[in-house]
Amino acid sequence: MTKTPITIARGDGIGPEIMNATLHILEAAGAALEIETIEIGEKVYLRGNTAGIEPGSWESLLRTKVFLKAPITTPQGGGFKSLNVTTRKTLGQYANVRPCVSYHPFIDTKHPNMDLVIVRENEEDLYAGIEYQLSPEVTSCIKLISRPGSEKIVRYAFEYARRHNRKKVTCFMKDNIMKMTDGLFHKVFDEIAAEYPDIRKEAWIVDIGAAKMADTPEAFDVIVMPNLYGDILSDVAAQIAGSVGLAGAANIGDQCAMFEAIHGSAPRRAGQNLANPSGLLLGAVLMLVHINQPEVAELVHNAWLRTIEDGIHTYDIFTDGVSTEKVGTKEFAAAVVARLGQHPNQLKAVAYSRNPVPPSAPARFTSSAETQMEIRGVDLHVYWPSRNANDLAAAIGKHAGDGLSLQMIDNRGVKVWPAGRAETFCTDSFRCRFMSETTASAASLIDLMKRVSDAGIDIVQTESLRLFNGQPGYTLAQGQ
Repeated sequence: MTKTPITIARGDGIGPEIMNATLHILEAAGAALEIETIEIGEKVYLRGNTAGIEPGSWESLLRTKVFLKAPITTPQGGGFKSLNVTTRKTLGQYANVRPCVSYHPFIDTKHPNMDLVIVRENEEDLYAGIEYQLSPEVTSCIKLISRPGSEKIVRYAFEYARRHNRKKVTCFMKDNIMKMTDGLFHKVFDEIAAEYPDIRKEAWIVDIGAAKMADTPEAFDVIVMPNLYGDILSDVAAQIAGSVGLAGAANIGDQCAMFEAIHGSAPRRAGQNLANPSGLLLGAVLMLVHINQPEVAELVHNAWLRTIEDGIHTYDIFTDGVSTEKVGTKEFAAAVVARLGQHPNQLKAVAYSRNPVPPSAPARFTSSAETQMEIRGVDLHVYWPSRNANDLAAAIGKHAGDGLSLQMIDNRGVKVWPAGRAETFCTDSFRCRFMSETTASAASLIDLMKRVSDAGIDIVQTESLRLFNGQPGYTLAQGQ
């Protein structure tokens, strides 16, 4: 078999131990791999590289297009950016795929029939990491949801369901509150779902959906959701299935795919031959399927299932009366190797075929070329330490002009002028909305900002207000 080039990184904490165990099993199973190794994580960060990865390492990733990554440690503070997020976004890995399966009765779970897959959008949402401090008291994080990003991830979820013989795709979002961002995600879901009449579809508000998933996970099959919800709930799903330590993940893009365990680097357990390599190993199984070595993936996965079934467990999943032997990282890997070619007796054996999922979903984006945009106003976020909205309205309203008038002032999204309520608590950061009854020019917005700034009012952020094909591209404040 021709060897497939892959890039690996041993990571931090328990990373080197579980990577060595994983590679030992893959080699014994006959995986045809040509391995390149790069250094990422804590040591790179502490050399002053805030990205946690050296420029030369990107060359390896772009050359092999396959990345098997052990967990890393991101130093707290100091402006260090998450390498996971950086890698996913830089390489366009828009789909995070996390199978969450229970292994009852060999691993403790309240949900013996759980078998669901979470497909998480990977590039945008709040994980864009665009944050600002608006005033001494208020910070801001921008939630970005795009139509192309939503179309890619939703279509991938339906393609995944179809190719893996899954029967239903569920959308989780919160469009009863975030009507524009999550509303767009929901709208795109409904549009694309109509193209897959052979697959059932449903949508849940994320809070009650999360509660249902935690209580009755067998009600779901494939769940697709924006980035933040997907990150949180994929960990919840993995934990209620049995253990976060058993879950692997794939990050799929058009140019490069990354495979990993979903748990962290656990530095307290490092160097003690204790760590469970299962999460990274199952991530490697997803990698083997991706690079068209399904026979090896099947061999490894079934041997792992048989090991779990035989009660050969690391400390994190060891249970008296169920487990038969408590083993370390190296011994667990040896037990899997010893069972290569065997199948589980009670757990469901797996079978993989070639190319079950394309590297990415077919790209078909709705064009925005015909969208008509019209400026109607501007929101000025200002620092106003007295916290008095009426005083602010009197001070800033007199600078209106060029058809723009002060329409509303809010504080943290709640209208406080006109006719605000004394009970509403205000911080030192206010949003002042100036609107025009007809089309406004960009120059008129700039002139307004200059007048306000020249008056000594501190503008900390601005947002233009537009109509898109005649529909408002902005929301009202609460109470407006």
